[in-house]
Amino acid sequence: MIQEKGNVSVNTENIFPIIRKWLYSDRDIFLRELVSNAADASSKLKRLGEIGEAELTADEPLSIRIVFDSGAGTLAVEDDGIGMTADEIRKYINQIAFSGVMDFVEKYKEKGAESGGIIGHFGLGFYSAFMVSDKVRIDTLSFQAGAEAASWESEDGMSYVLGPSDRAARGSRVTLTLSAEGKEFLTGAKIREILEKYCSFMPYPIYFQDLADDAQRAESAAKAAAEAAARKAEAAARKKESAGEAGKDQVSESEPDIEEEAPRAPAEPKPINDVSPLWLKNPRDCTDEEYKEFFRKTFHDYREPLFWIHLNMDYPFNLKGILYFPRTDNIYESLEGRIKIYYNQVFVADNIKEIIPEFLFLLKGCIDCPDLPLNVSRSFLQNDNYVSKLSTHIIRKVADKLTQLFQNQRPEYEKYWQDIGVFVKYGMLREEKFYDKVKDIALYKTVDNSYKVLADLGETLLYTTDPSQQVAYIQMAKARSLEVLVMDHELDNHFMSFIEYKNHGKHFKRVDAELGGSEGDAGRAEALAGLFRRATGKEKLEVKVQALGAESLPAMIQESEESRRMQEMRKQFERMNSGGDSKTDIDSLFPLQQTLIINQDQALVSRLQALADIPGQEEQADLLACQIYDLARLGHGSLAADDMASFLKRSARLLEKLAGPGSQN
Repeated sequence: MIQEKGNVSVNTENIFPIIRKWLYSDRDIFLRELVSNAADASSKLKRLGEIGEAELTADEPLSIRIVFDSGAGTLAVEDDGIGMTADEIRKYINQIAFSGVMDFVEKYKEKGAESGGIIGHFGLGFYSAFMVSDKVRIDTLSFQAGAEAASWESEDGMSYVLGPSDRAARGSRVTLTLSAEGKEFLTGAKIREILEKYCSFMPYPIYFQDLADDAQRAESAAKAAAEAAARKAEAAARKKESAGEAGKDQVSESEPDIEEEAPRAPAEPKPINDVSPLWLKNPRDCTDEEYKEFFRKTFHDYREPLFWIHLNMDYPFNLKGILYFPRTDNIYESLEGRIKIYYNQVFVADNIKEIIPEFLFLLKGCIDCPDLPLNVSRSFLQNDNYVSKLSTHIIRKVADKLTQLFQNQRPEYEKYWQDIGVFVKYGMLREEKFYDKVKDIALYKTVDNSYKVLADLGETLLYTTDPSQQVAYIQMAKARSLEVLVMDHELDNHFMSFIEYKNHGKHFKRVDAELGGSEGDAGRAEALAGLFRRATGKEKLEVKVQALGAESLPAMIQESEESRRMQEMRKQFERMNSGGDSKTDIDSLFPLQQTLIINQDQALVSRLQALADIPGQEEQADLLACQIYDLARLGHGSLAADDMASFLKRSARLLEKLAGPGSQN
């Protein structure tokens, strides 16, 4: 075979459907692209004015206008930017993927023009208009002196008609004749929603006009004027009649003239966007109230944020933004935040995981990075080393802010912990770099509402999962001068295992795992064990006797830390296999290791033993033993719902006996 060289050809009939339908994931992207192109046209003109290549005064207003006419089925996007000549239309519109931005920068680079602040790069965004249109028309007039207005029109994006235009003002107007699908998709409210989503912070004022709304308002105004005129005529007739039957024209002094209300001047149109978002300001020039107002306006959250981080960098990244720590009360289900990513003030997407690690999704904020390596659709990132470094930098800034608060505002930091504790713990679990930076400032709350760091605690960390229910165990631990931590969030089970893995020698142990009493009398232990096994019907019930003090409960449940964690794993296993037909022996897979500790120092235990030794009182002894056992389970938190009814009925029986005849004796 003869060696052959050549160029790969592209068939526009095959590639255009890809651009039109599959390049962009959401239909509403088309409006972002058209408005972005209009913003670029203004940025180019402004840049040329700065380098003396265009006549443009420093304060000349540049804006973007969107006009929707539902009656005619059209949507137009208009700017007063750089405009195009017929030759430029041939170059930029007729050549798919020919970037006007790159051509612009190359043309004027020797005079200082750069691509910074200009959004488009790929030369494809314009064609997204065909996602919702049967026909697209461009009317444009270049800024160049003596330029002639030109038009371009196409019904499918492949064949076109290029000709003259009657446009008299500098800039471009893109008019979409909507398809049936486009008309169904787009309403005035939907267009406003899209503009507010993608264009809320674009650098030029954007004005939206819904002609149907305008017509309705005009009709309402005309109706109101007609009603006012009718009321005035009616009032005048009454006045004339009151002047007397003599037909006098004068008006009675008792009825003053009704002054006609002056017509109200039409309200000045307001842009739908904020061209100077707060993140563009220097942090030292921003007030707390400005930060709070920006938070309320952007996220529609009227709870004040706890604190915030203002990112304002030019090196090593061109990065600006504000990250807020919202109030959450540590309710994990409500911790879904939203971090909006912008590219030169144009919204790209929420929560892009390549930039924002998953645990930072719990925050709210805006990040604007003009150097993001976006893909062609400008909706996702091209993964590269830059993105990884950017993500690392954002993690560091968040960790630095927390460290600063810990070191300089410790009381405030402790107050914030109720809201940020889960966020910090989750971040430590998910992100190694974040863990390394905050491990020494993570707080551990005690039952006394004080806060400790890991360095303040010993090797064995006693904790409770429910301070109110496990109060008896907590009191016993405090009597031994032991500190008890509160680890009552569902995340804490994983967090404790993680901390143990990271810090060899540290071990978490729940307060019921070790009661601290001395061993009791062996003989009493054997007799009491038999009594409680017989009374409860649990032959394998593990029973021990210890001296826990006369003031402690008659019995308590002791559960090993290993067993407790096994039961947590069991809950997860059952959730994952709910509704399944698994024949797994769950009890053997997740064995429960609980021991009933009988307090030999408690008077009730001595009375129970004495009662058990009296012939004929076995039933009463069993009744009391079951009650003591269930009280122990109730205090431990392991009294099952099915057993609660029996416990309550038994309690009622015991109260009846206590209140019966001879109870005083």
